[in-house]
Amino acid sequence: PDNFENVIGIIFSGGPHSVYENGAPSCNRRMLDLGIPILGLCYGHQLIAFLSDGKVSRGEVQEFGTAKLQIDSKHPLFKGMSQNTVVWMSHGDTVSVTPSGYKAIATTPDCPVAAMADDSRKIFGLQFHPEVTHTPEGSQLLKNFLTICGAKFEWNLNDYLPLLEAKIVQQCEGKKVFLLVSGGVDSTVVFSLLNKILGPDRVLGLHIDNGLMRKNESDEVMQFLKKQGFNNLRIKDASALFLKNLVDKVLPEEKRKIIGETFLTVKDMELERLGLNPEEWILAQGTIYPDTIESGGSKSADVIKTHHNRVQGILDLMSRGLVLEPLAELYKDEVRELGKNLNIPHALLWRHPFPGPGLAVRLLCNEQVQIQSNPGLESKIALFLKQNRVRGEVLHIRSVGVQGDARTYAHPILVRGIRSWDKCEEFSTAVTNRFREINRAVLEIGKVGQESYCLINARCDRDKLDFLRLADNICTRFLHENGLYEQIWQMPVVLLPMVVCAKPVLVIRPVHSSEAMTAKFFQIPLNLLDELWHQLKDIGTGALLYDITHKPPGTIEWE
Repeated sequence: PDNFENVIGIIFSGGPHSVYENGAPSCNRRMLDLGIPILGLCYGHQLIAFLSDGKVSRGEVQEFGTAKLQIDSKHPLFKGMSQNTVVWMSHGDTVSVTPSGYKAIATTPDCPVAAMADDSRKIFGLQFHPEVTHTPEGSQLLKNFLTICGAKFEWNLNDYLPLLEAKIVQQCEGKKVFLLVSGGVDSTVVFSLLNKILGPDRVLGLHIDNGLMRKNESDEVMQFLKKQGFNNLRIKDASALFLKNLVDKVLPEEKRKIIGETFLTVKDMELERLGLNPEEWILAQGTIYPDTIESGGSKSADVIKTHHNRVQGILDLMSRGLVLEPLAELYKDEVRELGKNLNIPHALLWRHPFPGPGLAVRLLCNEQVQIQSNPGLESKIALFLKQNRVRGEVLHIRSVGVQGDARTYAHPILVRGIRSWDKCEEFSTAVTNRFREINRAVLEIGKVGQESYCLINARCDRDKLDFLRLADNICTRFLHENGLYEQIWQMPVVLLPMVVCAKPVLVIRPVHSSEAMTAKFFQIPLNLLDELWHQLKDIGTGALLYDITHKPPGTIEWE
């Protein structure tokens, strides 16, 4: 290894691979002998052990979500931290034998080597993720590592803004900028930033109503932004084209890619209709860092879900330097802070995030009404439920999850009768850690009649979208009326391809997060949920389920 002259520390990141797989990401072993402090996170922790002739094995119990960590509180990496602290796990493999020269410095009940250290070379490995919000003392740990490295603590968002402005001016030299404005936080911040730096004469915003928006959302977006003085914003109703392209599509990834490409088609149609020369324009997007990571944005990252701003058409434009993404290195909380510095109103900055593909990925589709049974799984789950004194069943549908930094497409499990959020969290963590075929758990809040859940054929059509819009509007109003809207980071409302007594089944997915890389399910007071169930039952809902899964193992959106 060379070119490390000015490097004071190295971090090996997490990833979806197993270190013993052919083609798994690696590095030159000599990097461990550079005399530079190294911190390995999750896969990086396992890689350090593997390169140092330790042993990495498939864990007897996988860990996804919160875990209780007991640390060596005297170790400098853990300075200022509680001896028993909560950390965020997402792994299937584990370091089973530490390499020579290393010692375990932290453990969890299911992971004897949750952290290890070779203090003589200042090399450390962590099986957990300190960089996410849901490792509460993770920032302190990272600060300790930077102190060990001798780093200065100088970066802040206010200093970043002038650098960002200079980058935008340079990339947009001689060009005008065309931006698809959804009305969400990210695109609104980009739109405001571009107007401020380039001026409205060089910026054109287009809001596309794709038929997948929330109730009255397109009208509200236009009114709100024009009230802020953005007069260089147009709207295009392309709902018929989007719905036509989605009519026979079932799989989540297929829907996402079609929606992303259709956005580009409509953008090109509008450029032509307005008589604008494509050679004079570049496309700007409100892409943030989690979008890139979840879309497989690095060669060693798994595709969890393809974001609409990472479809092939976008990648082709990016290869030609025709895409501007000012926020691509920021997380959602940093985008909001930047928006605050740009004087964007609080109410707009704190709108719940809404996926680019809209309600299409909250309307689960299905083309098989025959239950695909798995007798072996069913019997193991039945025994597990009995041992835990919980009533429930596996739902014969699938949703997207993220386990061990890799995409899963697996079954939810439905449980009944639990009236304690702590017990819900305990059960959800246990069942998803134990069974790879389960990546999500839901609690039954209400159900009409005694009939079983029945799988149906379901497509992305206007009638189902209208019902979902109505249900989503009721849920949003419920959050505002009960003072919960800003406490909850996001609450997807999901329509399943199932019915009870011929009535549709809904799932609500309230989560707490700040950067979307991890999330905890939010605990709405149970007595309030009875009120919400009655409101949804009045519009014809057959059952209301509550997602009690953290991320990982469940993604925030079901698709």
